[in-house]
Amino acid sequence: MKSAIKKPRLPFFQIWNMSFGFLGIQFGFALQGGFMSRIFQNLGATEQEIPMLWIAAPLTGLIIQPIIGYLSDNTWSVRWGRRRPFFLIGAILASITLFFIPNSPTLWIAAGGLWVLDASINISMEPFRALVADKLPDSQRSFGFVMQTLIIGIGTWAASSLPLIVSKIGISNVSAPGEVPMSVKVAFAIGASIFLITILYTVFTTDEYPPDDLKEFNRRRTEKLKFGKLILELLNNIRTMPITMRKLGLVQFFSWFAFFSMWSLATPALTDHVFNSPRPDKIEYSIATESQKTTYEVADKAYNDAADQVGAYMGYYGLSSMLFALALTFYTSRNGINRKLLHVFSLIAGSIGFLSMYWINDSRFLLFSFGLIGLSWGSVLSMPYAMLSSFIDSNKMGLFMGIFNMFIVLPQILAAKALNPIYSILGPGAIHAMILAGICLILAAASTMWITEEKAIRG
Repeated sequence: MKSAIKKPRLPFFQIWNMSFGFLGIQFGFALQGGFMSRIFQNLGATEQEIPMLWIAAPLTGLIIQPIIGYLSDNTWSVRWGRRRPFFLIGAILASITLFFIPNSPTLWIAAGGLWVLDASINISMEPFRALVADKLPDSQRSFGFVMQTLIIGIGTWAASSLPLIVSKIGISNVSAPGEVPMSVKVAFAIGASIFLITILYTVFTTDEYPPDDLKEFNRRRTEKLKFGKLILELLNNIRTMPITMRKLGLVQFFSWFAFFSMWSLATPALTDHVFNSPRPDKIEYSIATESQKTTYEVADKAYNDAADQVGAYMGYYGLSSMLFALALTFYTSRNGINRKLLHVFSLIAGSIGFLSMYWINDSRFLLFSFGLIGLSWGSVLSMPYAMLSSFIDSNKMGLFMGIFNMFIVLPQILAAKALNPIYSILGPGAIHAMILAGICLILAAASTMWITEEKAIRG
């Protein structure tokens, strides 16, 4: 059922304002994706333990995303609107958590911090997806999601380079066993500030359309916000979701398995395989000889320097997705696109990027790998959502976006539990997780070819 409101086409800067908060969300997301594994390793985690330490993030998303989507569908405030209260609550929680995570005294506290951080990011992020469908007519949906992707790309590139920039201006990039370098702590504090500021910008520069019939909306909201009603409607909509949404879910499953593999294991994989600087085994300083301490400190600095470089190179997938989105922004502002073929092309490019990492012996070629991965990332963040929003009930946009994102978190939960034994089939070493990621993107591209809904394809 479509909304009765005739939505006007919005000018560029109104779409920019409503999307700008995604810059802060992506600062949080990029710092989480690029540096949580490094924090875990600094606090003593082994390569084999890292994927399971990440399980908090997808588990949180599985629970939070559909619930937040449903609640935001049934929220309305004259002053704050429908989606903006969730932007603000999530931003405050995420900013506080970003500040404290790198200061965690133990590994289990850092893992718990990741749980809170991911929940907070999801509280802000999920309503942002629904806001595009709320505010824009069908003819601007692709443009709106591509605009979000452009801003996400800027955030990924900038945030991924923060620890390297901070260390280059003289802040220490070395740490004692069981501690996180000061450069990472400062970078996370900067990210926390940017997260909050950009969300506040969107909250205060964007308005929202009220429900079509406010009196009826308020009457039904009281009933809908009962817990039992929420669970029943959630389960019913999962059971009756359109077949095209299920097909898109399969595409998302393989895509996000690939990207989870990168976020959790790119740092140990590339610091070892490309930079030849693996994380040194932890030593007990109180009983170590001066020679052992010196050896450890040299290896620790080499690892942390390499991890900075890996994080910075990972930022280039954000830069690549930004440039890709910028080109699409100009194109889709005036023209329609074939979302299906564009997505297939982008996923294949990303698979080549992942597979190429195995043969790299000069770190500069990682620019090529992550540049291709950025094409996939830019499309993964926009095309599936643009396709989905073209055929689902606008009155349930938040709920369906939340349900759809279950196809994002389920593969990550699987990867957290089974990534090590799955990639070990290909060979020893975390670099084989990158090979597995490339294979998954090929499967995602093949799955995209099953999409036949014309309304989803054209836009």
